[in-house]
Amino acid sequence: MRPTTRVLARYLEPGTPTGLAGLWTHSSPRSTLLYLYGSTLNKLQSIPEKSLYRQSVEAVTKHRMNLVEKVVPAGYEEWAVKAKELISKNPEQFRVASGRVDGSEARTVKLGDRVFIIGAKHEAGDIRYEEWDGEADEGGELEGIRTPAERSDQVVWAEQKPLEDHEKVEWEDEPQLTADQIQELEQNIGAGLIEEVIQVAEGELQIIKTMEKAKVWEDLEEKPVEGQWEYFDRKSM
Repeated sequence: MRPTTRVLARYLEPGTPTGLAGLWTHSSPRSTLLYLYGSTLNKLQSIPEKSLYRQSVEAVTKHRMNLVEKVVPAGYEEWAVKAKELISKNPEQFRVASGRVDGSEARTVKLGDRVFIIGAKHEAGDIRYEEWDGEADEGGELEGIRTPAERSDQVVWAEQKPLEDHEKVEWEDEPQLTADQIQELEQNIGAGLIEEVIQVAEGELQIIKTMEKAKVWEDLEEKPVEGQWEYFDRKSM
């Protein structure tokens, strides 16, 4: 159940409770869904068109993407023009102004005719208390003579500019959807809160790699016996 503040608000405040445990109000649901759906359609190209899995996922993804595209926040066109100009002026290094030089580097991703800025803003705080990102501890640096491959890596690292030398770009977030627009979109999709829809889209994008590895479009190695997939079939005498 949604809290009253979410139902009555004109704009939904990011990070506030949605009414579902552990699920918080998303800051930019529209662009996030367009990026996830675009990435999903792009990754599906590696799966044969005859695959029923690809056909079904494409159909649902395109349908939901079309619904999201129709809901446009006020001032979006003006913002998009400014955003494209800003990106074109900073093609080599694009950084979200997070207030802390800690590697939170943004990058541009182009999907079709859309360009997305992928990155995460960090709140001020001690990075020692942030959650471990899963990166393996490779131990101390090796001593002795390096192989040609190792030396080439060292050259690449040496040529990279320190993070503090990069000029930060003052990025303006895209206009927000109103609470009424989000509610309309949720009703049209019919899959719960917009944050739940995002979670489903994230899961669908992640599972494509598994389905591709399993080659779900190929025939079974062991053929099912006759009648195995027939259930409760009433046959007339």
